[in-house]
Amino acid sequence: MSKSLNILLIEDDAIEIMKFNRVLANLEQVHKIIEANNGEEALTILKDKVIIPDIIVLDLNMPKINGIEFLGILKADDVLKYIPAIVLTTSNNHKDVLEFYRIGIAGYMLKPLKYEEYVDKIKKMIEYWSINELISQ
Repeated sequence: MSKSLNILLIEDDAIEIMKFNRVLANLEQVHKIIEANNGEEALTILKDKVIIPDIIVLDLNMPKINGIEFLGILKADDVLKYIPAIVLTTSNNHKDVLEFYRIGIAGYMLKPLKYEEYVDKIKKMIEYWSINELISQ
């Protein structure tokens, strides 16, 4: 049975945030999205530990603290390091992919150019994590 997820979306592009929210609004299951515009803001949200997200979806290129720096800090925290982090980016640089998996991400997805393909990818990602046993559940 699929569960409702608490999703921390770390994205600095307002259009990408709107797209993500639109896809999730059209799903049967209601999911809670916590938005952060950069890694620094996300760390402030996570530090409070009021809401522990089930998954984190983050962009690679962000101001202040980029994706690699954010994940390094996240994975050093004894509680937060177990939250699955999925990179959603336009970068298909193989070096980036290897570095993120070395750090310990749960997935690396390229943002498709076509909206229909984007919808399909996001739906599949959410469906997958909705049936997993997650530590914050």
